[in-house]
Amino acid sequence: MKLYAAIDLHSNNSVLVVLDGEDKIVYEKRLPNELPVILAELEPYRERIHAIAVESTFNWYWLVDGLMDAGYEVKLVNTAAVKVYEGLKYSADEHDARHLAHLSRLGLLPVGHIYPKEDRAVRDLLRKRSQLVRYRTMQILSIQNLIGRNSGRRINTDGVRKLTDEAIADYCGGDEVLELAIKSNLKTLRCLDGQTTELEEAVLKRAKLKPQFKQLLTVDGIWHILGMTIMYEAGDMSRFKKVGHFASYARCVGSSRWSNHKKKGEGNRKNGNKYLAWAFIEAAHYAVRYNDRIRRFYQRKRDKTNKIVAAKAVAHKLARACYHVLKEQTPFEEARAFS
Repeated sequence: MKLYAAIDLHSNNSVLVVLDGEDKIVYEKRLPNELPVILAELEPYRERIHAIAVESTFNWYWLVDGLMDAGYEVKLVNTAAVKVYEGLKYSADEHDARHLAHLSRLGLLPVGHIYPKEDRAVRDLLRKRSQLVRYRTMQILSIQNLIGRNSGRRINTDGVRKLTDEAIADYCGGDEVLELAIKSNLKTLRCLDGQTTELEEAVLKRAKLKPQFKQLLTVDGIWHILGMTIMYEAGDMSRFKKVGHFASYARCVGSSRWSNHKKKGEGNRKNGNKYLAWAFIEAAHYAVRYNDRIRRFYQRKRDKTNKIVAAKAVAHKLARACYHVLKEQTPFEEARAFS
């Protein structure tokens, strides 16, 4: 009889459950997060285990890789898609692990994509870069707010980057405490600039756009680093059967629940890939800046709504365009995307 295993993985321990074909518990125990220990506990059941379901939100690399290297079939659980009976008065990690094994036995387990091990390092490096870029933007906004709040004057991003001690003193009107605050932000900004450049150089040395992704460079707003961000976050494009699936994964579609023509709320807004969403927003900002047609589309949307919604609309258009560019392996056509 086949066995079905599931592991509810936490930061410092795991709950391992093994069920048989009739949902009877064959093994159940909480274990430390040590791969040799987990493999040793699984060994008596190795030949009969059909698959191992692993539920984790952030720390699954070591366990999934170790189980696969040991020859087990592993299913990475799509946590957000797992439905649990809401009427239960009591539940615990053991119950969660049993439920995953049960769903695996029935063939109903929602699974996520196990990203190839060899590509994770560069992807994580690009994610670190995007984090630093966000921090960099925070420093710029902080300086602009400090100057605007205390002097009533405005300064653009380029002006912030070119600030000198004399210019800071002029904006601060002799307020030494305000000068110190601005200089602190500026030093942090320049440090982040340096680290971002260093990461970009490291990425470009270690990776190049794969042939099937080179058409991304024809899309307005996308250059090599953003193209590689999209490539590494999207992964195998064949897993997106429709353009809407890709746009949804990139968080470029609305999230709402309706009943009787009335909006009842929003749900699953955080489903999808936040790094891919960020990449398309970045591409949208650059596309609006340098492409006249896209700028006009953005301005029409902005006049009807606001800047944030308009930028998201451009990002949505770019995400859909990238899907077709990659699927059809044809250059980007702005007239087709922004008609």
